[in-house]
Amino acid sequence: MASFENLLHEIKDCKVCSEHLVLGPRPVVSVSPNSKILVIGQAPGTKVHASGIPWDDASGKNLRKWLGVTNEQFYDTNLFGIVPMGFCYPGKGKSGDLPPRPECAPLWHNQILGRLKEVKLTLLIGQYAQAYYLEKGREKTLTETVENFKAYLPKFLPLVHPSPRNGIWMRKNPWFEAEVVPYLQSRVQEILS
Repeated sequence: MASFENLLHEIKDCKVCSEHLVLGPRPVVSVSPNSKILVIGQAPGTKVHASGIPWDDASGKNLRKWLGVTNEQFYDTNLFGIVPMGFCYPGKGKSGDLPPRPECAPLWHNQILGRLKEVKLTLLIGQYAQAYYLEKGREKTLTETVENFKAYLPKFLPLVHPSPRNGIWMRKNPWFEAEVVPYLQSRVQEILS
């Protein structure tokens, strides 16, 4: 088994789906064997593709607010591991970015997760992460899955994507900020303390 550093190097050099990527491959992942909280989101957007820093955008600011953590805490790989469903920007679709490339998770996730022994909580952000990890155990809709978040604890905590584009969803579902966010912040502080 290759060292963790070698595995990350392999991932960052991956070109498996380069022919499908309009901006070319630039895998974005941030994790260590000591990560305590695992963040599994969708795929980098154009800003993250440009910077190479995961969640380096408005969605990331919202996510850190929900978590109740500083930038320094969030980017400390001993605290947070960030492993998206697709490591590269997938391109633009009709109503936002395209779905994460389907090659990434089957190719890399088991290799990464098999080496993470300290993870106490995995955040499944958005429908793609929830579909992949909860499979048939999830509810019919993302809203129902997130609303029933306690059913997936202690291992998983499903979340809606923190994109500013989800403002309408947030206004329609005030229980999220009233119930889910306080639970999330409390659990994160418990794990990090």
